[in-house]
Amino acid sequence: MAELTLPLKKVRCMNCAGKIKTALTELPGVESVDVDTQQALVRGSMKEADVVEAITQLGYEVDYDTGREIVLPLAGLSCGKCVSKVKTALDAHPQVSNADVTKTSLKATTRLAENELIALIESLGYQVPRSENGSSDAAPATLSLALSGLSCGKCVAKVEKALAEQPEISQFSVTKTLATVTTTLDTPAVISLITALGYQAVPDDSVLPAVIPQNPVADAAKAAAPEHSQPVTAPMAQPSEQQKPPTAQPTAQQYMLSGMTCASCVASVEKAILSVPGVTQASVNLAERTAQVTGSADSEQIIEAVTQAGYGAELSEDEATRRQRQQAQNEQLYRTHLRNAFLALAVGIPMMGWGLLGGSMMIASASEQLAWGAIGLLTLALLVTTGRHFYVNAWKAFRHHRATMDTLVALGTGAAWLYSMFVVLVPDLLPDQARHVYFEASAMILGLITLGHALEARARSRTSKALEQLMDLQPQTAVIVEQGEEREVPLAQVQQGMLLRLYPGARIPVDGTITQGESYIDESMLTGEPLPAHKREGDTLHAGTINQNGTLLFRAEKIGRDTMLARIIDLVRQAQSSKPALARLADTISSIFVPSVMIIAVITAMVWYYFGPEPSSIYMLVTATTVLIIACPCALGLATPMSVTVGVGRAAEYGVLIRNAEALQMAAEVDTVVLDKTGTLTEGKPQLVECLTFNGYTRETLLSLAASLEQGSEHPLAKAILDAAKADSLPLQPHGHFAAKPGFGVEGDVAGQNLLLGNQKLLQQHQVDFVAGINDAERISQQGITPIFVAVGNQLAGLLGISDPLRHDSVEAIKRLQAMGLEVIMLTGDIKSTAQAIAAQAGITTVIAGVLPDGKSSQIQALQAEGKKVAMVGDGINDAPALAQSEVGIAMGSGSDVAIESAQLTLVRHSLHGVADALQLSRATLKNMKQNLFGAFIYNTLGIPVAAGILFPFTGALLSPVIAGAAMALSSITVVSNANRLRLFTPDGRPRTTSDNKEQHK
Repeated sequence: MAELTLPLKKVRCMNCAGKIKTALTELPGVESVDVDTQQALVRGSMKEADVVEAITQLGYEVDYDTGREIVLPLAGLSCGKCVSKVKTALDAHPQVSNADVTKTSLKATTRLAENELIALIESLGYQVPRSENGSSDAAPATLSLALSGLSCGKCVAKVEKALAEQPEISQFSVTKTLATVTTTLDTPAVISLITALGYQAVPDDSVLPAVIPQNPVADAAKAAAPEHSQPVTAPMAQPSEQQKPPTAQPTAQQYMLSGMTCASCVASVEKAILSVPGVTQASVNLAERTAQVTGSADSEQIIEAVTQAGYGAELSEDEATRRQRQQAQNEQLYRTHLRNAFLALAVGIPMMGWGLLGGSMMIASASEQLAWGAIGLLTLALLVTTGRHFYVNAWKAFRHHRATMDTLVALGTGAAWLYSMFVVLVPDLLPDQARHVYFEASAMILGLITLGHALEARARSRTSKALEQLMDLQPQTAVIVEQGEEREVPLAQVQQGMLLRLYPGARIPVDGTITQGESYIDESMLTGEPLPAHKREGDTLHAGTINQNGTLLFRAEKIGRDTMLARIIDLVRQAQSSKPALARLADTISSIFVPSVMIIAVITAMVWYYFGPEPSSIYMLVTATTVLIIACPCALGLATPMSVTVGVGRAAEYGVLIRNAEALQMAAEVDTVVLDKTGTLTEGKPQLVECLTFNGYTRETLLSLAASLEQGSEHPLAKAILDAAKADSLPLQPHGHFAAKPGFGVEGDVAGQNLLLGNQKLLQQHQVDFVAGINDAERISQQGITPIFVAVGNQLAGLLGISDPLRHDSVEAIKRLQAMGLEVIMLTGDIKSTAQAIAAQAGITTVIAGVLPDGKSSQIQALQAEGKKVAMVGDGINDAPALAQSEVGIAMGSGSDVAIESAQLTLVRHSLHGVADALQLSRATLKNMKQNLFGAFIYNTLGIPVAAGILFPFTGALLSPVIAGAAMALSSITVVSNANRLRLFTPDGRPRTTSDNKEQHK
């Protein structure tokens, strides 16, 4: 939509301005007009010439001499140089006084006509999008973008602010996973705007709403369920397949990598992948040797980019294949490293033993020259065989203008061997004290570092144990029923809609619905629930769970990667590949670490050569080599990914699904937990427990009318009324007009009578006398029962009391949270007396009651304004505003699509104990990450000065390169071992479940 701001002449009063506004409003393409005595602001798809002509025909003038503001969309500007080129040209033009240019838009104060300004832009080689009538306005289009990287409500607000500042964007809606934007900008321009904020966006055509709500999150919460007597935020009933909101996730692919050895390699691979057009996000995991890539880029291009960077990559099509390939790679790598380590140590240990037992390692005669020359050739053979990969990778890194751990090892061992061979070949060129050989250092360094890599590979193979256990839950075959015959087929051959037979003791292969039979299903490995669930015809089955008894016939509905189990596995895998803020800090340091170490090594060598004692060349060699060896950043690169991989996997074992590592770190810093009431603290299955009548109405009549109004609604309170009417076999009548009143209740017509179901405010609005029911309402509310007034024809007819009991484990779970030092708050739309009664039963002292559905996020903001780090716990979509606003949104549920997609943390098991488990695991993982990073930093901070010889003036001794190699290998093993301690972590105070018992007896 174009926007013209035209300065006016001869407009003396508002009547004149009114004439101009009327004339301009009638022009084709004009959408809005705002005119005063100074200027006219016109929006629409009209031509500027038509606007000017309409003004002059009325006897007024456009004051081009004063200059006015013109806003134009731009296209073809791909970088900062393009922007600078346009701005320079405009600033140099005498009729342009001010210009603000971005890659997608231009705002200029100018005396040029619009067509003249457009001609100037196009003369520079860029474009101004035009509509069919020649206007500079491109037709507004609604774009749908899948977002990633937005971890909280603040991220959403940041994106919304950036979109709001763009004049070409007329409407927008932003959640943590989706942005819908109505704009004249093209898709790349909007994506560029979002990625400039540090987030990722890719086109997603699966969601194109016809109308974008002004407050979409709040509206979604309102629309999720009609409000009743109190604005109780209740769990949304599981939507049908046709009603389920579409998920908007960027296309993500996983690649298995080879050739990486340190954090510097990680940075190089990420840079190479991000350089591929269409890639919006890349996360490389050194611990797993994998890359998670988001975007629309072709996999062949990504593999080629990684190959060109000097590493190897292959696409992981599915988890089973990836697991097999990765296990094979780890096993082969372990055996290769172990063999090479034994070979190197077999050569190095005898040489070192010779020196320690008093043998001479100096060249003093021709015979010693020949003997050490032969040993030098043997060491060379060792370097080009067992140590070959160090030199090959170092050369690749050199060709790509970077330095890695392999560079340091190659330089250190190569320098020791070259110096020693120089001594062997021309000893006479050196003083007697400098004729020392260091062949044993090259061999021992290779042996110890390679042995460290072997032990590291073995330890790494255990980090994904949790993910492998989840994958083992899915059987590889299924029994299908076709034309009355049964046959067993591979799981890959099962298609949606097929009938499958399930026998006792068998694992369920895919998600589906029972069509015949009933049985008890053990879902403990998936949900953590200790008791088997009774399933009958029409109930849902989930892949990975176990049929205990009874034969079932069920229809496959979700197969392959669409099953709940597969989606959980995918979520865990993505979280393990993501990076928290601590990891990004480590990556930043690692990117400059290796070059810095090489500079330190050179400075160390120069200092010892020019200022050290004789033989200075020996001291120079020893210190420089030791600095290079001891500073390898292996531990730094493994510190955070190892902890994240193990921590996320361990959380999955406890039924806590973590969306990304950033959420893991944020959860560890939470000090306040806000709990929704209905469906979170309570069972979410309200029951009618009181039914009081007034003004001559009977219980049967009251219930029949109320249930008739509520029929078709899936709200828990409505369901309680319907269940009560059904239990009494009461007839239901069709209802006419129906309207939900958020925060008040519902209104409608039944059998020609107007009905009101709601709270006191609703009755007050309609001037209904409810005094007769006030005392009863107060009495039942103090018992934790929600009172619902019923009025028929503006006369009080009755009072319904609905109770939603606390979950059996809520009290114990809240005690756990409070014992962790967390402030627990209950946030509900229920009236204060009812809310306080429920809170007292649960042991909660702080209650925020009477909150409208779209006001919960404001309450979270108020708590954050007090400096609190808030975790909001709700049951999915109806608590979306508060979940988005909080630092950490935790969705309660049973692994439904809505729950998994709606929050940063999802509890597969519907229990508040999962909240305590999640926060304790987050704290433990963050602590483990900090331990690893501290160890890695301290190791390098202390090791480099010692290696450089800072203790020599006090002790007269230098650190041996061999000891440095052993220390470097030990540091990596220490980090990996410390991370694996998380596999043994058990949350405090957690009740034992069936899955715990199984794990204990493995």
